[in-house]
Amino acid sequence: MAAGTIRYWAAAKAAAGTAEEPYAAATLAEALAAVRERHPGELSQVLLRCSFLVDGNPVGSRGHETVRLAEGGTVEVLPPFAGG
Repeated sequence: MAAGTIRYWAAAKAAAGTAEEPYAAATLAEALAAVRERHPGELSQVLLRCSFLVDGNPVGSRGHETVRLAEGGTVEVLPPFAGG
């Protein structure tokens, strides 16, 4: 299990009620499951439309359970942006 930071942007930040929070998880899937548990409701819906960067690398269409998280890493949660 690795510990790091999840950063929320735009609608994800508003739904989470915070700009960032720590994670303790081995994979992106585990980290997002914990996020959904901590923030039931709107954020769970926003996450369905988000893209993710892990340590600056796009996750793309890879299964979240295959994306390993590093100690001290960063997960960026990026909802679709208007005009972007």
